[in-house]
Amino acid sequence: MIRVVIAEDQKMLRGALTSLLKLEDDIEVVAEAADGLAAWDAIMKYQPDVCLLDIEMPSMSGLEIAEKLKKVKNMTRVIIVTTFARPGYLQKAIDAQVDGYLLKDEPIDFLIEAIRSVKKGERVLSTDLAAALFLKEVNPLTEREMDVLRLAKEGMTTREIVSALFLTDGTVRNYLSSAIQKLEVTTRQQAIEKAKNKGWI
Repeated sequence: MIRVVIAEDQKMLRGALTSLLKLEDDIEVVAEAADGLAAWDAIMKYQPDVCLLDIEMPSMSGLEIAEKLKKVKNMTRVIIVTTFARPGYLQKAIDAQVDGYLLKDEPIDFLIEAIRSVKKGERVLSTDLAAALFLKEVNPLTEREMDVLRLAKEGMTTREIVSALFLTDGTVRNYLSSAIQKLEVTTRQQAIEKAKNKGWI
């Protein structure tokens, strides 16, 4: 049996995936999780063969879980599922050495075969995502600019970012201004949205 943990914050989709996978003779869903922290706990507890991780979840993203699993040398295979073909996310997933990266609108049969394939040690990628990687844009932001935008995305004020990163007020403003310029937008919020949509933060 292929033991699977499903982590998806949309209850209806999570329930549908579980029901469909349970119809397969060789797949057993050992746990479900609605957020990243619960997913991590379930993976640690059940040590599944494969985990299906939504890329965007509360408390910890699917990519963060994949990176943590890699760090602790956990052998669970990781399939990331996402709604968007964002090249930045795809690159991060490849860097984290995930075993599968699938779009949510793939047929269920494709997902089931992907689970079987990654269990055997193969890598699986949605065709549309492969095209997105080929067309991927270069991230123009520096590490520091991304740090500042990430904290701003979490709702931090300039003063809070200054404290968090041990920088001066002027330096933080310069990083924000530079990011806004590079992303060809006019406001901090637009810069956050654009960087997020590209998968850069």
